[in-house]
Amino acid sequence: MAGKDRDRFSTATRIRLIGERTAARVYRSQTRRQIRRSRLTGRAALLALVLCTLVVALAYPMRQYVSQRTDIAEQQREADRARDGLEELRDQKARWEDPAFVEQQAREHLHYVRPGETGYTMIDPEAEDLRHADQGAADRPWYSNVWDGVDKADRLDR
Repeated sequence: MAGKDRDRFSTATRIRLIGERTAARVYRSQTRRQIRRSRLTGRAALLALVLCTLVVALAYPMRQYVSQRTDIAEQQREADRARDGLEELRDQKARWEDPAFVEQQAREHLHYVRPGETGYTMIDPEAEDLRHADQGAADRPWYSNVWDGVDKADRLDR
């Protein structure tokens, strides 16, 4: 029995027993994982299939919904801008119905004067150059654009 106890407590025997126990645990955990994997794989595949089907089925309607919401928002912004423009035009119409405003505009833009008044127009060459530089080609009469083209062509030759 002393030989048996010695063999039982020897380092080689202990290492062999530890190795066997570890191998048994690893084998058991691997078989459990395989059982779990095989059991969950079918469910996971079915779940993935259902999710993919839902995504495909809902993708187009969701895209249309988002697109239509964007269009509705744009139309509302455009309606707001038109409403603001309408208010501005109504204000402008009300101003033009006032005879004092009409007279002021005629005096300012058409250089009208009342009977008995003397109208003067003073031309400052520097101010005229600044005025033409500030205006775009579309804001001026066509003959001013032609004359400016001739002036520019003459300046380049010098």
